[in-house]
Amino acid sequence: MSRVCELTGKGPMTGNNVSHANNKTKRRFLPNLNDVTLQSEALNRGIKLRISSHALRSVDHRGGLDKFLAKAKDAELSERALKVKKEIAKAQAEA
Repeated sequence: MSRVCELTGKGPMTGNNVSHANNKTKRRFLPNLNDVTLQSEALNRGIKLRISSHALRSVDHRGGLDKFLAKAKDAELSERALKVKKEIAKAQAEA
């Protein structure tokens, strides 16, 4: 299981642990990923995604999963999220 957010593409970053004596050792900063089920209004069902806590706040701020995916860039989304985005667009076009 990769450590990448499915909605924002946020992944691990690298840096240094710096001791009091200024010794530096490599470390990784991992994103805060959570398994969540987000409700889609257009599809009338829940979609399970692995997203960062920052992305979860962004989804709430934009007004739900449907509105978030409508504005999201395709390059940042995972394959599963792209598939859901196309399903939502198709459902909204039919309605």
